[in-house]
Amino acid sequence: MLDIEVIEDPAAAEASLDPIRTRILRELVEPGSATQLAAKVGLPRQKVNYHLKALERHGLVGLVEERRRGNVTERILQATAASYLISPAALASVAPDPHRFSDRFSAFWLLALAARMVQEMGQLIAGAAAARQKLATFAIDGEITFRSAADRAAFAEELGVAVTRLVDKYHDGGRDVPPGASAAAPPMGRKHRLLIALHPALKASSPKAGARRTARTPQTTALAAENPQAKEQDND
Repeated sequence: MLDIEVIEDPAAAEASLDPIRTRILRELVEPGSATQLAAKVGLPRQKVNYHLKALERHGLVGLVEERRRGNVTERILQATAASYLISPAALASVAPDPHRFSDRFSAFWLLALAARMVQEMGQLIAGAAAARQKLATFAIDGEITFRSAADRAAFAEELGVAVTRLVDKYHDGGRDVPPGASAAAPPMGRKHRLLIALHPALKASSPKAGARRTARTPQTTALAAENPQAKEQDND
């Protein structure tokens, strides 16, 4: 079982969004049968079986084992992941395109980059799982409170300079050209994606505010993810 599975197929995404099926997926973090699920979700076993077949058809649950009970064979199923995330690929025709905005101060560009990261990481995780190899990733998540907009701008400027310095230091843009050679050899290392985000953090909802959430303090996130175009997988 994966910790998180990214759903890319539109039909699978639609199936997972049904409230009853979402409940079933949550219950099937631990293996269970239709009879056991029926008691937990308060539905007839036949109705639960209908939803289980739909989830199994889309690869969201899998068969763990079959148990013979008298004249009946009981199927034990389990969700393929503990949590699910729907990839922008499920809405490919209307998915956000990072190249459309390309403005580091644009909230829409930040959202498009985050959507691309979800899609790429989903493919990388699936590939690593199929190859039974570990995926080399790194992330930093934290919160910072600025006294003023000027401080926030200064922080962003210094962060950009620091990141540029580190990229210049470690980026393998190609080996040195030997004497007499016409072009540099291609880079020897594996390409990685780097994303650094700064956005206001959300204030926790209060009973009076209901579901409304408002901006509070800026939050920074730095993420390094592998390029999905690379075929090989890194080992730790």
